[in-house]
Amino acid sequence: MSEAVPPAREAPFLFTLAGVQFAHVLDFMIMMPLGPILMAALKIGPHEFGLLVAAYSFSAAGAGVLAAAVVDRFERKGFLLACLALFALATLACGLATDYTFLVVARCLAGVFGGILGSLIHTMVGDVIPFARRARASGVISSAFSLSTIAGVPFSLWLANHLGWRSPFIAIALMGAVVMLAGWRWLPTLRAHLATPHQGHPFTAAVNVLKDANHRRALLFSALIIFSGFTVIPYITLFAVSNVGIPQADIPIVYLVGGAATFVCARLIGRWADRSGKVRIYRLLALLASLPVLALTHAGPSPLWLWLIGTTSFFVLVSGRMIPAMAIIASAAEPRLRGTFMSLHGTVQSLAMALASSLAGFLITQSGHGQIEGYPLVGYVAVGANLLAISFVSRIVMHGANGKA
Repeated sequence: MSEAVPPAREAPFLFTLAGVQFAHVLDFMIMMPLGPILMAALKIGPHEFGLLVAAYSFSAAGAGVLAAAVVDRFERKGFLLACLALFALATLACGLATDYTFLVVARCLAGVFGGILGSLIHTMVGDVIPFARRARASGVISSAFSLSTIAGVPFSLWLANHLGWRSPFIAIALMGAVVMLAGWRWLPTLRAHLATPHQGHPFTAAVNVLKDANHRRALLFSALIIFSGFTVIPYITLFAVSNVGIPQADIPIVYLVGGAATFVCARLIGRWADRSGKVRIYRLLALLASLPVLALTHAGPSPLWLWLIGTTSFFVLVSGRMIPAMAIIASAAEPRLRGTFMSLHGTVQSLAMALASSLAGFLITQSGHGQIEGYPLVGYVAVGANLLAISFVSRIVMHGANGKA
């Protein structure tokens, strides 16, 4: 069920969705490089910090279940803009938090609406963009991750270092308001999914999605991918500062270089996957991604240039594999249930993030000298999940894949 937009409006459509993606991805990402600052300011340890990261994801998972029951009953644009407004308010509350408990609650609220936004973005891409160009479109959306690391994270860290840790959240809330205006102007009204009557209990659509074995396989595939990344990602900055010897002042450079490389590669990977086959390119990138995962989690004291090689490779490959993977996952959904499927997909992703960061938080400890211990074990867990995902991808059937899958 496709609702094509005129060619002249396709680029503004994608870039507006990328702006929404940028805002909610940055809101999630900034917690990780802020780790050392927050731990010192709030007087918390690695386990409490892991809970702070997981709070966003657990609440996003719960919200996804509720959204799956209703998302295909609403027009897409209005639903997205409403969630974006509530997300901005929740992020503002993070910046106004007075203590650890307040911040955890605010992160939960931000996770509720951020998680719904993530699934809505890919739902709208699936509604509008034909399969033949869908990986390329996913590359545009994924470039928001790169931009958040190139510009968003370094600027947010600069704000945190000069104006305090609250300032990045206030800035993201303001950004959400600006993106809302762009969405009102450039996003099309999408109603084709409403042509099929939705009868019965609100959770009927979610049950119908889960009854389909292909949907279940796609959701498990997604969970494995996310789990393999987010066991490692939340603690990279903390490990770099505590064990590798990278000064906190140099952390923005890590995100700037890694994000720039990922931004350049994202669109190239999207075109490559459309041309050479999404499954084939996913497998190649995912297999290569295991190398920097192991290198980073086993690193000892290193100069900045060597750490940059490892982290840049990690950013490019770990995020790059998601480009063909998201095209595969979105195409696994029955078109009439795509909104519900993608909401459940957002739930599965958020739950996988939360479980991964929580598990890693329990596996690692902080020694009396402030060093992180147990990170190599986290790396092995990540690689194991990654290899399972690689072995699983061929079992997913993609709707509309008339050419190379």
